Amino acid sequence: MLSRVANSIYWLGRYLERAENYARFIDVNFNLMLDLPPDLKEQWEPLIFATGDQELYTTKYKGFDRKDVIFFLTFDTDNPNSIISSISFARENARVIRENLTKETWEKLNELYHFVQKRATKKSWLNGDPRQFFEDVKNQILLLYGLGESTVARTEGWYFRQLGLYLERADKTSRIVDVKYHILLPSASMVGTPLDFLHWTALLKSVTAFNTYRRLYGNIEPSKVVNLLLLNKYFPRSVFYCLSEAEICLNKISGNGDGKINSAQRKIGALRSKLEFDDVNEIMSKGLHEYLDDLQLKINNVSNSINENFFQIKENVMTQNQTQE
Repeated sequence: MLSRVANSIYWLGRYLERAENYARFIDVNFNLMLDLPPDLKEQWEPLIFATGDQELYTTKYKGFDRKDVIFFLTFDTDNPNSIISSISFARENARVIRENLTKETWEKLNELYHFVQKRATKKSWLNGDPRQFFEDVKNQILLLYGLGESTVARTEGWYFRQLGLYLERADKTSRIVDVKYHILLPSASMVGTPLDFLHWTALLKSVTAFNTYRRLYGNIEPSKVVNLLLLNKYFPRSVFYCLSEAEICLNKISGNGDGKINSAQRKIGALRSKLEFDDVNEIMSKGLHEYLDDLQLKINNVSNSINENFFQIKENVMTQNQTQE
């Protein structure tokens, strides 16, 4: 497979997962605000920190008003990671490799692109309830995933798309956990209160893990939530599960008939192995924020190694993709 084609497929997976994640946690945060005590100010700042775009945001907006945050994360084309930007980049990558996609995948992605573009021109969402829009975005991306599962041959292209999807999901899960633990509560005295419970519940819902958690663990406990979202071997949005699946994809792509492994395989294998034997109690006692910072850095290093091993050619679309990571 040409590097140009592989790169576009890989970033198609990353951009769709990014847009779905943004729609998911904006929707969950909106619902959370409805349940907060009337004397507690809405918290939209954590969403900006979860995406890592606080520097860009503060150059454009003065405060963390609900409308500004939602617009920045959803419709602001100056934000390369917003929903509208991510879906636009996904469609552009799909257009470049259209002959490698199924007809159904291209048509549904094109529909999603025009749906978001049309809503961006309307201002009704500013004063209304935007939850249905985010629900529609999530459902349409999940439909694209379903089409892929049912119609795409498990060839090299499939593994590149899944590789991008799982790396993106691992990164976003770690960021969401970090924001909840590090900056979400107004003070340490709130730990263990009903408000704290509400935030942990929102965190689980933001990655569709609430029902799974309740079945596996019962009562909400921070260490158990962290264990599910970081180290669980079976939950499809845990960091460990995502890295394990990404490693499988990378091994399929690399082949390694000669017994040699490349730097990307080495890094992702080391990171997956570390998480496999990490203990949640040690993580919590030594500092979850520091642990997650190191984890995100290592995920970025894996992504950089994938670029070095498979995508090192100069193309317009590739350059655009690499700047958005």
